[in-house]
Amino acid sequence: MELRIGLVGFGTVGTGFAELLLEKQGALRERYGLDLRVVGITDLVKGSVYDERGLDLARLLEVSRRESTILSYPGAVKFEEFGSLDLVREDGVDVVVEATPTNLETGEPGYTHIREALSSGKHVVTTNKGPIALKYKELRELAARKGVFLRFEGTVMSGTPCISMASECLRGAEVKRIRGIINGTTNFILTEMEKGIPYEEALRRAQEFGIAEPDPTADVEGWDAVAKVMILANVFMGHQLSVSEVEREGITDLRPEELRAAARGGAKVKLVAEVRKEGGTVLASVKPRKVPSSDPLAHVDGVLNALIFSTDTVGDVLIMGVGAGPRATAQAILSDLLWIYAYTSGSPGKAPKALFP
Repeated sequence: MELRIGLVGFGTVGTGFAELLLEKQGALRERYGLDLRVVGITDLVKGSVYDERGLDLARLLEVSRRESTILSYPGAVKFEEFGSLDLVREDGVDVVVEATPTNLETGEPGYTHIREALSSGKHVVTTNKGPIALKYKELRELAARKGVFLRFEGTVMSGTPCISMASECLRGAEVKRIRGIINGTTNFILTEMEKGIPYEEALRRAQEFGIAEPDPTADVEGWDAVAKVMILANVFMGHQLSVSEVEREGITDLRPEELRAAARGGAKVKLVAEVRKEGGTVLASVKPRKVPSSDPLAHVDGVLNALIFSTDTVGDVLIMGVGAGPRATAQAILSDLLWIYAYTSGSPGKAPKALFP
């Protein structure tokens, strides 16, 4: 079977996905009988290309690395000549992979990309937090009406499967509370500060290692975690939060002395995200908290992420793993594509195709 992919966004995430797919293509064909074929790429900065026969990913990646655009690839054109909406509406595309940056104010341009793809009868896999945080109910209902799938595993813990694990393996359970560390940049910085390193130096190290962006505001001020909390509330509590409803405090005012004082008291300071049901209300926050050593979150250091799902049936379930990075995010995209393949490759009325050896 073949799934033809249109990739919107060829930055860090889109490039990471292309690299992983190039690495895994042979194994996917051998193990699952699946050909994941990228037929189009569009990027506002790097340009666009479409070929229904499939693109040469190795050549595209080489051109992109060398020139920071893909315009010298055969058939490539400027974004203005063939844009993202042109690609998502192409009949030759089965699945749109939406990998543009997050906008937590409007959800654009990802929201329009996803809406148009679903409206055109195409499945969507996205790593873009904005549309899922702000417009999840609308997009989920549109996908259901069109009989297609909307998958977004990479929006919360990157390649660590928290959304699929909890939504599929905890079916029937009521999730009453979700609490955790869901931003690797801030967790790395706080781990460094525990050693006595000032915030500014810890941030500089994070940027040197490629963990923090040149403009780290979304991470260090808590906005990235706010978007993820909103997604968790949407998916597991059926409640649409607004950005202003999430109590938010970043880490920029913390000093090493505060972290060392917490350590002397047997605790660590972590940027903790939480969403919980309280009566008929859903409450959410992202803020630094002192976490006692008896709490599993106290032992989540560096770039690791973790979430604790509190349920009415099995109590607390902890998920921990890498929560950022292009390869990890690419794994989330790949996993979502294989899920779509499993649920679209069987005969009508029969169980989905097994993906195990």
